[in-house]
Amino acid sequence: MSDRISPSSDLPFQGLRVLELASVLAGPQVGQFFAELGAEVLKIEAPAGDVTRTWRTAAEAPNTPVTAYFSCANWGKHSRVLDLTTPAGRAEIHRLALTTDIVLASYKPGDAEKLGVDYETLAALNPRLLYGHITGYGPHTARAGYDAVLQAEAGFMHLNAAGPEAAPQKMPVALMDLLTAHQLKAGLLTALYQRERTGRGTLVQVSLLDSALASLANQAATYLVTGHDPQPLGSGHPSIVPYGTVYRAADGVRLLLAVGADRQFQQLCAVLKRPGWAEDARFRTNPARVAHRPELEALLHERIAEVSGAALLAELERRAVPAGAVRTVAEALEQESARDMLLPPQPAFPHRGLRTVAFRSPAWPVAAEVAAPPQPGA
Repeated sequence: MSDRISPSSDLPFQGLRVLELASVLAGPQVGQFFAELGAEVLKIEAPAGDVTRTWRTAAEAPNTPVTAYFSCANWGKHSRVLDLTTPAGRAEIHRLALTTDIVLASYKPGDAEKLGVDYETLAALNPRLLYGHITGYGPHTARAGYDAVLQAEAGFMHLNAAGPEAAPQKMPVALMDLLTAHQLKAGLLTALYQRERTGRGTLVQVSLLDSALASLANQAATYLVTGHDPQPLGSGHPSIVPYGTVYRAADGVRLLLAVGADRQFQQLCAVLKRPGWAEDARFRTNPARVAHRPELEALLHERIAEVSGAALLAELERRAVPAGAVRTVAEALEQESARDMLLPPQPAFPHRGLRTVAFRSPAWPVAAEVAAPPQPGA
């Protein structure tokens, strides 16, 4: 099997050329997205390489240039090392831009201009060029954006705590980067559609801050509509009960309920052999359950601790009551239903990978294999 796997001609972005000037996670995630769908993606790295090549866990070989972190966003690409601070490096980017469809960049405002790889410069060479630019706080704020800082500043860490008196917690993945990547994908796909009609490219800008704020969803709406500043509830839900709380059953199974309808609550009570709870005025309706959250949660914790979690989950599934076991990452990835989301190992990288493309269509195939994350300059 060749380390370089040619994308299928049936994939929707076959023939599309992407030049990735971005690093770390948000931009490279977009690059892998296009690569999985058939695009030719060339990753440009500074002489020191993408910094995530050095972000090794304690379990990894100390000198590997393809770390687990780097591999999470760089399957399916070629790599080239260029020093954009030199005239030769800039000239090569300008040459590549002539035949490129999409540029991905993640420079602080003003830095791309200093390097001569900004949208205005490259679009003058190629008017059909689409240029996706990620910043931390928008095109007019030179402050660098870091996922953990944005998690703090956009309200996510505040909400992600066990309760009002508990310490705020960062998400265990770089969620702001991933949300930004999704926003940029949407923006670039919109721009591709527009280019089909007009023949001209455009600049698409997205910031980590705007992406984070757009994702506050119902928590933001709670404040904007009611004036109430949402407070942390652990994994509970502010307007649905029982929803999100973790319980431990007698067999040690940790499980979560997502009961969003009164009928589902009635079924839950029947399975737990506590039908009277469904008739209790405190719990009969969801608004009542929200008002009496502590009493109901105490009862559920006590009762679920007396039963088999595996049996409870099986019976809830049979009755169409939303619930699930709390799995580890390994358990989640090794379940049968996750198999189609995994990329097979390659000779140059004998480890499985995770796809960034989760949607499917009968109009195109899923790439069976994707080239391994590249060595520097490969």
